[in-house]
Amino acid sequence: MPQPLKVIFAGTPDFAASSLSAVLNSHHQVVAVYTQPDRKAGRGKKVTMSPVKELAQEHHIPVEQPLNFKSEESLNQLASYQADVMVVVAYGLLLPQKVLDTPKLGCINVHGSLLPRWRGAAPIQRAIQAGDKETGITIMQMEAGLDTGPMLMTASTPISEQDTGASLHDRLAEMGAKLLVKALDDIADNKLQATVQDDQLATYAHKLNKEEAQIDWQKSAQELDRTIRAFNSWPVAYSQLDTNTVRVWQANIVDHSSNAAPGTILKADGNGILVSCGEGCLLLTQLQLPGSRAMSVKDLLNAPKNQQLFAPGHQFATL
Repeated sequence: MPQPLKVIFAGTPDFAASSLSAVLNSHHQVVAVYTQPDRKAGRGKKVTMSPVKELAQEHHIPVEQPLNFKSEESLNQLASYQADVMVVVAYGLLLPQKVLDTPKLGCINVHGSLLPRWRGAAPIQRAIQAGDKETGITIMQMEAGLDTGPMLMTASTPISEQDTGASLHDRLAEMGAKLLVKALDDIADNKLQATVQDDQLATYAHKLNKEEAQIDWQKSAQELDRTIRAFNSWPVAYSQLDTNTVRVWQANIVDHSSNAAPGTILKADGNGILVSCGEGCLLLTQLQLPGSRAMSVKDLLNAPKNQQLFAPGHQFATL
């Protein structure tokens, strides 16, 4: 068995917590955890700890939450842990060179794509949205650029036509956790060889925002299907129908032709709500109305007012 490494773990959301859990269950030693400061979240704006902080506290591990690493105090604190390596997973901060140089063996990153494709903040969702057939995990030696460092280890997985941002996130989180422990073992044994990324093949995964989740019905059914799946479970695709913001959680491409204007409801029954697109049609199967939970169209149409709202001939707003 390789020698245990002293690890500083830096991460914030659930995706990162999966990797932290795997390291905690390995023979490597987590000496400190870095995560984003507690922030207000939810309707009540309650101050909430990150999933990584919660897990660290359960295991009685020191937690550091600097806003950045600009002060000598924060850099000295980092150095005081005398870590062999720093593992960074969806931390939410760009690390300066001084931080990258602090651990004896530098910093490694668990990234949710097959680099150099989809560098950046939202690689999982962008891969689905673009229609990629596969994606994966890259363990990377970090450098000052954004996801530009040499690759240490990769693992791939196909993207199915049923995958959503949520399902692919969970699968990659599990894959990344397993691959990370293997990478740490190989680093301890000095077995890993780095592969330089080809910058000419790089694509950038821009951060998601709520505005881009508004459905443009003039696009093809295929494009919209990918976007709806990519944005499930955040920010969730939506469209205006009369005065209602309708969030679309699930939809299917159907073999149906129509000359109706994009966004027009063609049919509404227990199977779903059939809507014309710029090319082809979509069958909406799970929706969420304001002030309500997401539910199947079958359940939604049990209410007479919803039958009126989604009556054939009504049209979703177009951009």
